[in-house]
Amino acid sequence: MARKGEQFDTSWARTPAAGVAREIIVCYTLGTIIDYYTKPITLGRNLFDHLKPPVIFVANHSSHLDTPSILRALPRPWRQHTATIAAADYFYQNRFIAGLVTLSFATVPIDRKGGVSKTTGDRIDRLVSDRWNLLLYPEGTRSRDGQLARLKMGAAFMAIANDLPVVPILVSGTYEAMPVGRGWPRKHPVSVRFGSPIHPLPGEHHRALTQRVEGSMLEMRDEWRPSA
Repeated sequence: MARKGEQFDTSWARTPAAGVAREIIVCYTLGTIIDYYTKPITLGRNLFDHLKPPVIFVANHSSHLDTPSILRALPRPWRQHTATIAAADYFYQNRFIAGLVTLSFATVPIDRKGGVSKTTGDRIDRLVSDRWNLLLYPEGTRSRDGQLARLKMGAAFMAIANDLPVVPILVSGTYEAMPVGRGWPRKHPVSVRFGSPIHPLPGEHHRALTQRVEGSMLEMRDEWRPSA
């Protein structure tokens, strides 16, 4: 049974017409703002030369700038087939906001407290079957201090259940540009770094996979810090 917010139909956001609109929103409307304020750079994009979809993208989360920054950093074919897992309790309580977010980021609502319902699970299964990638923020909420919090295990569950590689992403600078509570960005450099894919091992427990993903993100954090 779908919980409040999860019953919102998001399938229309994956139609060709919605894809065109999303490209305009992400790359031009939001992209113009992001370019002006953050001068974004992308690292590790060469991994897409040999990677095949679908995959699960797992990123740290400090700002509402994270999702458009990540989507713009993806090669276009990947961007056009990546759905973002979004908090139903935050984005799906108002129909206008729900529709706007769904169109902009091809979101799928999920209950952060109750786990994956059958409705959401079925949607994710269909996405994977259609070779759509998933973008998740396993910290569960935006960081209040810009630091990486302990990852929840939902992404690892999905990766193991569907035998999908996890691509860790480290986003730097968005906390400084637009932290929680700020409604408009300020100038600060932002980087999006893609790490090497992490494949679930045979019989691997979701906790162990989560720890490997978290370790990769911490390693990227220590290796790369953009200059102010």
